[in-house]
Amino acid sequence: MDKLNGEDCTICRPATNAPEFGVKKFTFEMPYIKDLSVNHYLGRRRGGGYYVKKEVKAWGEELGWLIKTQHIEGWKLPLHVNIDCVFRNKRDACDPHNLLKVVCDAIEEVTGVNDKYYTTSTGEPLFDAEQEPHLIISIGEDPTEVN
Repeated sequence: MDKLNGEDCTICRPATNAPEFGVKKFTFEMPYIKDLSVNHYLGRRRGGGYYVKKEVKAWGEELGWLIKTQHIEGWKLPLHVNIDCVFRNKRDACDPHNLLKVVCDAIEEVTGVNDKYYTTSTGEPLFDAEQEPHLIISIGEDPTEVN
């Protein structure tokens, strides 16, 4: 059995290439929605141009409020963002790397910290037919930069 925030968790496994987090870190879960991928989050306008789809924008705002409560604006840069995914089956799964753009843009929107100051990692998708699809997002100080 794995640990999430020090508690037993049967669905969470850390990314295999993720560094250990630095001094400050928090982890939370967000629901997975179908248009969350970088390949699907933008819609086309009739007159040209693009817009962020309404559901994805609302998801990003919800994520933003969770992050805002942690006051990460003063944390040492770069920040490390890790995403682990739980899906019902392989057919419904997406590539976790395609979720990073949307997640990092939402973090940047609420904190004002440019996403060029993030390091990122993802875990292998996990499959559990009993659970709703969701993401496990961890944000923390990058330990390679913490003295």
